[in-house]
Amino acid sequence: ANQLAHELLKLGVGPDHVVGLFVERSTDLIVVMLAIVKTGAAYLPLDPLFPAERLGYMLKDSGARLLVTQRSLHGDLPEFAGTIVQLDDECWQANPQENPKVVVEPEHLAYLIYTSGSTGRPKGVQVPRGALTNLLWSMREWLQLSELDRLLAVTTISFDIATADVWLPLLVGAQTVIADREEASDGSALRDLLERHDITFLQATPVTWRLLFDAGWHGKANLQAVCTGEAMPPEVAKQLAPVVKRVWNLYGPTETTIWSTGYKVTDAQKPILIGRPVANTQCYILDGRGQPVPVGVTGELYIGGDGLARGYLNRPELTAEKFVADPFRGGAARMYRTGDLA
Repeated sequence: ANQLAHELLKLGVGPDHVVGLFVERSTDLIVVMLAIVKTGAAYLPLDPLFPAERLGYMLKDSGARLLVTQRSLHGDLPEFAGTIVQLDDECWQANPQENPKVVVEPEHLAYLIYTSGSTGRPKGVQVPRGALTNLLWSMREWLQLSELDRLLAVTTISFDIATADVWLPLLVGAQTVIADREEASDGSALRDLLERHDITFLQATPVTWRLLFDAGWHGKANLQAVCTGEAMPPEVAKQLAPVVKRVWNLYGPTETTIWSTGYKVTDAQKPILIGRPVANTQCYILDGRGQPVPVGVTGELYIGGDGLARGYLNRPELTAEKFVADPFRGGAARMYRTGDLA
């Protein structure tokens, strides 16, 4: 990772630059992500399974001048006018192995990730390093992961929850097992990976949990399970809770950095809540005038605190509409309008 970072620095990459990441699911993916953040730049995850038109749009809109990829994906490469760095090239492997000396601040971007817009035009969400660090330290405390844990990473890198699969284990010294694209969508393959590697942590969408159960998986006594990405169906909770060590329902929009709230499911017969805010995060339920609603009254959920993204890239009007002043904390504090009712 250090050697590749030095190569990127030679090519002019630095803090707040965006570098495209177009790599298959493998350990190489982690190497490239590490290399990019070591330069101070932000990574733009590009899933090779996405349509070329969408990938091309994201590259152009992001302003990325550099793309890291590998020869096996050349046929899938979108149109790109910038510099391409080949992971397979051996020239950069002669670079120094020590950490690059780059000064980075919490305000610098960690990654730029595109979400599907309601208009069909993807929106680039700019997530700063401080927001990501805040989430990771909070999750470290909540999930109590350690160097003894083994995580199975199954989510496409273009989906923000995959970010936790990469950085959380590195933060605590745990081991990561990366399911390739075929394994990630095959219930039997996932079941085998869980057993073969004695996986102790898996976070996945309800679809993946159903895949596992449909493949005849009967649970794992030492597994900490997270359901995320969409609302947790009661039937998934009822299946999961009795057969694993612990179940979490984690909620959060991409715009507030992966997860903003979490709920430990202790009784799957009760309603599945989204729980309480993570560290340094405020949640407000407000009416149409921006006033807090009484207990039991429905309102829109607003999220404030250290997890907020910088905003949408190249979309100042949308940023102003969704990221608004937080009157409860004052000053320059902002909060994000989720559009979700609570």
